[in-house]
Parts: sequence; structure tokens; C-alpha cells
Amino acid sequence: MGKITKISVQQKNKERFNIFLDEEYAFAVYEATLLRFQLVKGKELDELDIEEILYSDQINKAYNAAVHYLSFRMRTEKEIEDYLKEKEYEPFISKEIIVKLREQGYLNDREFANAFVRTQVNTTLKGRGIIEQELLEKGVSKDIIVEVLEAEYSQETELEHAVKLVLKYAPKYKKDSFKIMIQKVEQALVRKGYAYSVIQIALEEAELEEDTSEEWEAITKQAEKYHRKYAGLEGYDYKMKMKGALYRKGFGMDLIDRWLEEHEGN
Repeated sequence: MGKITKISVQQKNKERFNIFLDEEYAFAVYEATLLRFQLVKGKELDELDIEEILYSDQINKAYNAAVHYLSFRMRTEKEIEDYLKEKEYEPFISKEIIVKLREQGYLNDREFANAFVRTQVNTTLKGRGIIEQELLEKGVSKDIIVEVLEAEYSQETELEHAVKLVLKYAPKYKKDSFKIMIQKVEQALVRKGYAYSVIQIALEEAELEEDTSEEWEAITKQAEKYHRKYAGLEGYDYKMKMKGALYRKGFGMDLIDRWLEEHEGN
């Protein structure tokens, strides 16, 4: 049993109060805890009282930390849980805080997902796959994600975004063969979270056409590189090496044969 002999405000945090028992510092609490337990000079506390006070104060401390974290932007329940874990709060305290915040309307994974998807759709060209993965990493349930994507990200809008990306990426790969260029565009959209079926429709909508002059320029650049590599070979061996290398680069055999014919003897 100890008697409160002094209560003082902390210098660096005016919301925290130092409690002294029998003239010695014992612990610190928030003002809400001070008022709840009516901590005043002369009040006696036993070990169970102190344990209850400290538990309540930990709840207040964790709650304040979570609210501060929420003040910057909306969070999911998992994000709050991870944040409190990082701050070394016990799991049972984190769960109590999450329940309290949910009841107060500060936490709502469905509302978070709605806002997140709307932002991604309006400000980025990400496909559904990437957005879904990002929400899963934030702890939003699969069921909520499916419902929200269906409501907030129409198939028409996703296709429009995919077409924009096709038209954006295609010029970057014009030095490659048309076939390789298409493959690279497909790979880029896969990385952006688009399903293969959406990518194929987007490629059709973009109406990319093989440019004969660009294709010839592309094979010329590639062929010159391989010619230097296989310059020591002759006849059949040289042709087979060149054909294999250029074919793997996506060029058609007609174009390859044309280049070889034009450079025969060089």
C-alpha cells in the first residue's frame, strides 16, 4: 500500500502527470486516467489499484498514438495493428484499441477500400490485379476488395487505361521487331496488374500496325550486331547462326532472308 504524496505535470508533455508514492516517483499517467481514478494527494493505492491504473493508461496511450497515426490519412485495421505492434504495445491492447476505433467510426476497411480504389482509378493507370494486391497487403479482406473493385472500377474504365498504356509503351520498343514489341508491351501491362484477356482486347483497340520501314530498320540494327559476332563463320554456318539469332528476336523469316540476301558476301 502506498500513499500519493505528490502529483506533477511533465515538462515535455503537459498531458502526462507524474505520480509519487511516499515521496518517491512511481509512475506517470494521462489526465484522463488521473480523472477516471480520482488520483489526488493523500489517496492510498495497493498493487491491484496500480495495475488497473497502468493498464488503463496504456489503453489511453495506445489510443492517442493510433488517433495521431490516423490523422495523416485513412488506415485499415491491419495498418493500425502493425503500427501499435511497432510501438511495442501488447496484442490484447491493440485489439481493444481497434474495437474502440471501429465503434467510433475511425476504422472501416470497406470505406478505406472505396476511397483507395477511387484514388487509384482517378490518378493512376494501374490494373485491377495491382490494386487488389495492394489492398490485400493492407489487410483488406478479399470479399470486400472484389465488391469494391466491381463497384468502383468498371471494365470499360480499366480497358481505357490499358489502351492508354499500350499506346504509351509501344513507341519505347520500336527498335525491336514488331513481335517482340508486342510481347514487351504485354509484359509491361502484366506488371501493371492487367489480366491477359484485358491486354489482348487493349492491343486490338490500340490498332497497332507493323511499320515495314521501322521493321527493316530494327532488323538492320540487330543484324549488324550479330554479324559482328559471327563474322568469323562462313557460308551455311554463318547463315544458320544469323537466322537463329534474328528469329529469336521476333523477326519473320522473309525479312531475315531479305537481309541476308542484301548483305551476302559482305
